[in-house]
Amino acid sequence: MTGRLYGVGVGPGDPELLTLKAARLIGAADVVAFHAGRGKESNARRIAAELIPSGAIEERLEYPVTTGVTDHPGGYAGAIADFYERSAQRLAEHLAAGRDVVLLSEGDPLFYGSFMYMHDKLAARFETEIVPGIPAFAAATAAAATPLVRQTDVLTVLPGTLPEPELARRLADTDGAIIMKLGRNFPAVRRALEAAGRLEGAVYVERASTDAEAHHPVSEVDPDSVPYFSLIVVPGDSQHSDPTGRRPAQLAAPGEPSPGRTAGSAEEQSSASRGVVHVVGLGPGPAEWLTPEASRILSEVDHVVGYAPYVDRVPQRAGLRRHCSGNTVEVDRAALALELAGAGEQVAVVSGGDAGVFGMASAVFEAAEDPRFTGIDVHVAPGVSAVQAVAARAGAPIGADFAVVSLSDRLKPWDVIDQRLDAIAAADLILAVYNPASRSRTHQVSDAREVILRHRCPTTPVVVGRDVGRAEESLTVTTLGELHCGSIDMKCLLIVGASGTRITDSGRVWSPRFVRA
Repeated sequence: MTGRLYGVGVGPGDPELLTLKAARLIGAADVVAFHAGRGKESNARRIAAELIPSGAIEERLEYPVTTGVTDHPGGYAGAIADFYERSAQRLAEHLAAGRDVVLLSEGDPLFYGSFMYMHDKLAARFETEIVPGIPAFAAATAAAATPLVRQTDVLTVLPGTLPEPELARRLADTDGAIIMKLGRNFPAVRRALEAAGRLEGAVYVERASTDAEAHHPVSEVDPDSVPYFSLIVVPGDSQHSDPTGRRPAQLAAPGEPSPGRTAGSAEEQSSASRGVVHVVGLGPGPAEWLTPEASRILSEVDHVVGYAPYVDRVPQRAGLRRHCSGNTVEVDRAALALELAGAGEQVAVVSGGDAGVFGMASAVFEAAEDPRFTGIDVHVAPGVSAVQAVAARAGAPIGADFAVVSLSDRLKPWDVIDQRLDAIAAADLILAVYNPASRSRTHQVSDAREVILRHRCPTTPVVVGRDVGRAEESLTVTTLGELHCGSIDMKCLLIVGASGTRITDSGRVWSPRFVRA
C-alpha cells in the first residue's frame, strides 16, 4: 500500500495556533517534510518542532534560489521548476514505499504556499488530504486589532510584487485589502497606497503571532527594516461614502468645499456646485492613442466613472476616486457622475474608443435631462474610434461614404436594424458594424449578412478586426460570402466594403474616393 500525503497548515507562527488535527497528524507522521531557504531555518518546522516524533524522517526541501541570482539556463523560473520536480520525486519515493508524509506549510497550505506545487504533481498518484491553517493576515489583523471588512465590504488580497500602477488601481477599487510579500517591495507598495488614497489607516504588521511581532502605521515604517514575512492591512470599514453609498468618494456636505479645496464666497460655491461632467473617449487601447486633451482631463479630475474595464485603463494617482459598474447600467452610471458634479466634484466619465460612438456621451445627456441636474455642463472629449483603428490597420476601407450600425438589439428592435442594414446596402455605402455578437446574441451576424447579400455580391471585401490595438490583436480580410459568422464576438468590429472596395495583392483593403456613374 502507498502512503498518504498530508498538506498541513501550521499557522502564522505561534505553535498554540496549530489546529488539533494538524498536531495529531504531525505527531503520527512517518515523514515530516518542509521547505526552507538556503542556509535558513524553516519557519514551518520551527512552529511544529515540539510535535515532530523523534523517529520521523525529516525531509528538508531547500530552495535553490529565493531573491538572489541563478546560473540555471532557464533563469529563476527554470530553477524553481526543477526544484519542485526534484522535491516531488523525493516525496513520491516515501509515499510509494508506504510511508505517510506530512508536508508542513506556514499559514495555510493553499494560500501562497509551496505545498500547492507538490499537490499538483502528486495528488493524481497518491491519496492526499489538506489540513487548513490560520493564514498570516488573520493573525495580523488580530495583532493590530484592526477590523478588516464588514457588512458588504469587498476584501482583496494583493501581492506586493505587482507593478506599482496596477497595485494602486486595485487598492483604489476595493474596500479592504491585504498586501503580502513586502520586503524590498515596500517603497513601491507605500507609493501605491498613497496614490490610491489608502495610506491613512493602513497598518503594517511583521511576524504576526511570534515573539518578534510588531505593528505600526504604514506611514511610520522604515523601508530598510521591512522583512519578507510582513504584510499590510488596509481596513475596509465603510466610513467613506458618496451619494450612491459607494466607498471611494469622500464628498463635501452641501454648502461645504470639497476635500482639498478652499471655501470661497456663497456665490462661488453655488456656481461651483453645479460643476462639469467630462465624457472622455479613451481610444481603442494603446496609450499612444489617447489624446492630449483626454490625458489632461484625467490628470485633473477627482473622480473617474465608467464600465470597469475602461476605468481600469486610467492610471491611479493620489486623490483620484474610481467608480466602476457593469456594462448595462449606462444611465445609472451617468447619473452618478452628475450627482458627483452637483456636489462640486470634478468628474470624468470614460468610454472606450470615442465616447460619442455608441459610448457614454449619449447616456450622460440622457441622464442630464432630469431636472435635478439642471445647470450641470457636459463636455465631451473625442477619442480615436474603433472603426478608425480597424480601418487604419486594414488600409483605407472607409475612404468613401460609410455608415455605422450596432447590431445590438438591447436598445432597439431587430426589425429596425434589418431596415437600416437593407437601406445601407441598397445605397452602396461601406458599413462598419459594432457589437456584432455576444453570448446571448448569436444569430445577428449571419442575419445581417443575409440582408446585405440582397444587394451585394458574395465577393464583397469584409475586414474583421479583433482587439485592435491590444496584445491579442488580429485582423482578417475575407469576403461576404466566405465570412465565418460563428467566429465573431463582442471583441470584433466588422467593415463591409461597398461595390467599389478593393483588396490589393498584399491584402490591403481600400475604397476609392470616386463613384463611377
